[in-house]
Formats: sequence, C-alpha cells, structure tokens
Amino acid sequence: MPAKGVLLAETADVVIAGGGVIGTAIAWRAATAGLDVMLVDPGRGDAASLVAAGMLAPASEALFGEGALLRLNLLAVRRFPAFAAELEEATGHRVGLRREGTLAVAYDPDDYAALMRLTAFRRSAGLDAEELDSRACRKLEPFLTPDVHGGVRFAGDWSVDNRRFAGALGEAARAAKVRAVRDRVLQLNVRDGQALGVRLAQGGDGGAARVVVAAGCWSGAVGGLPEALRAAVRPVKGQLLRLRHPASMPPALTHTIRGTVRGTDIYLVPRADGELIVGATSEERGPDQTVTAGAVHDLLDDAISVLPVASELILAETCAGLRPGTPDNGPIVGECGPAGLLLATGHYRNGILMSPVTADAAVALLNGEPPAPEWQPFTPERFISGGGSP
Repeated sequence: MPAKGVLLAETADVVIAGGGVIGTAIAWRAATAGLDVMLVDPGRGDAASLVAAGMLAPASEALFGEGALLRLNLLAVRRFPAFAAELEEATGHRVGLRREGTLAVAYDPDDYAALMRLTAFRRSAGLDAEELDSRACRKLEPFLTPDVHGGVRFAGDWSVDNRRFAGALGEAARAAKVRAVRDRVLQLNVRDGQALGVRLAQGGDGGAARVVVAAGCWSGAVGGLPEALRAAVRPVKGQLLRLRHPASMPPALTHTIRGTVRGTDIYLVPRADGELIVGATSEERGPDQTVTAGAVHDLLDDAISVLPVASELILAETCAGLRPGTPDNGPIVGECGPAGLLLATGHYRNGILMSPVTADAAVALLNGEPPAPEWQPFTPERFISGGGSP
C-alpha cells in the first residue's frame, strides 16, 4: 500500500503526478529503464481509465480534420500488442486484448449515408474498411437487430479490458520498485528556472530534478504550470453501463459494435468474462461524476435498438468518469515551463490506447532523446505559443 500523509524527506530521479494508466505506464517504463521513480496519486479511484470501454479504435474513430491524431493513434495501436505482452509477462495476468475488430452499423438510411461518408474519408487515409450489407452484418453478429441497414468492418480496431489493464500496470510498477505515495501534488517546486520536485497537498515535499504531470483532467490544478497549459485541459463527463450475461446465455457479441441510431452514436464492447460495456455519453458539465437516469435510459434504449437481446442482460454497474479533453482533442506531451518539467495529459478518449506510446515518449524525453516524430504536433508549445491545432 502507498504511504499516506507522510512528510517526504526522500528524493527520486523523477516524480510523477497522477496514477492513472498514463502516469503508471510512464512510471513502470521509467523504472525498468533504471530511473528511481516516485508516483504520487490521491488514490480516490476516479481515474478515467477505470470508467472506460478499452477500445483501441484508430480506424472507426477517425474523423475529418484529425489527420495528425490519426497518425498518432495508428502508431499507438501498432505498439499496443507488444506492450501488452510485456505487461502480461511481467505480472502473469492477462489484460483481455481482443483482436476481432470493430463492426460499425447504421440503423436507418440517413445513418448509413453518414457512415458511408466517414468510410470514404477513412479509406482515403489508407484505413482498411470492409462494407457489409444488412445480411452480412447479421451473419457476423446474429443477435443484431434485423433493422440494421448495413455496416463497415474495421479489422484493425481492437479492444482491451480497461480494468485488467490498469490493474496489471499497477502491479508491474510495484514490482519495478516504483515508490507510490497516496497524496495529491499541490504545486511544483522551482528554483532559478529548474524543477526541484513537488509540494504535496498533505504537507511535505518530493524532491526530483524531473517532474512529470500526468494527472488527467486534474492536471491544470497543479500550481506552477504555465497558465495557458493549466487552462488547456478540461474534464469531459462520460457515462457508461456494464451489462452481464446470465449464466445460461451465450455471449451476445464477438466484435465491438459501434452503432448510429437516429444520429446518436453508441458502442457495445464485449469482454472475455461475459460482460458487455455500453457507452458513452460526452457531456460538458465540469467535474460532475453523477450517474443520471436520463443517460442510463438513453444508453439502454439505443443499445436495445441495435442489439435487442441486451434487454435480457443483467445491469451490473452504472458509472461516470471524467476524460481529459483539450481544445483540439489531441494529447499534450512534451517539455514545458521550467527545466525538468514534462507534461503528459489531455488524452481524451484515447488514454488506454496511447498509454504505451506515451510512456515511450516520456522515457525518451527523460533520457534526453527525441520521441517518435508522430508526437511533434502534440507538444505543449502549441498552446503556449498560440500556434493552433495540429
């Protein structure tokens, strides 16, 4: 268990603020690279990664105008299998990586026309997309509604069990001797333009010449960051459901389903243990994590429209989390402010997908090396200098 409320007299090579999948992945990889790492997190269990579907979906999530983000997401999905294998080898625990692909379906002709426009764009970006008519969709997934108008299969999209993945990362970090402190980073300690560590909310300091702020939507609360960066990350609320199959029922899905129902998007993500994740809303409501009856109703209604058998599943959990959004939907990863300060936040919907490549980039920067070129459009500088979106 991490220490709680201690006055730190110790130092480390690097202090990381934030223990979600981004911060923990960085901590693990930095420790295995030979750095002495202190990971500071309040341990409230509210990390966005715990309320996520675990989709690794660069193709079916590619949108107009986000070419640089697509290239980064493709780098991330290529890296993920090897990273997951390393994690499973280090811990002995499976992370639930599934490679069946995503089936995007449309409920009516208007939804189908919108899907075809996006599919044409995705193909123009070099993504693999297989168009299917209604019958082919239902052959692939027999429990889909007969009302499905048609769909597209994206074989390059995968998924992972978010909670197993996060749990394995935590175990791997502990095994690598990462020192965990249950507290919140209040502010950076800086002298003569050089980071010296952090001040903790419960008192005491963590000394380090290098500090990584990876606190998700709470990153802006860390004092000492450049003001433009503190304002660049905001919480975006997402509500989702976890459904469970009765013991007598076979799995309803093998592929992740992304549906469009009368213009509203919904996804259904199967798990190896029989759970089905249904999500997710996207709400600009600040740091609100309440679950609302309306969101549960709408998610269930749309899920049943696409997959009628969902009405027979057990409603196991309703939950809400806060994604770290940015003005251009891209992450913020790179050096900024005083010497020794590194930011790794703003991953929005793609924190789990990007955790391996973010860890790679952070460890490279901590060792004085350049990260992969796909990161160049996503440095903190674009907000400090007002350079615009990538």
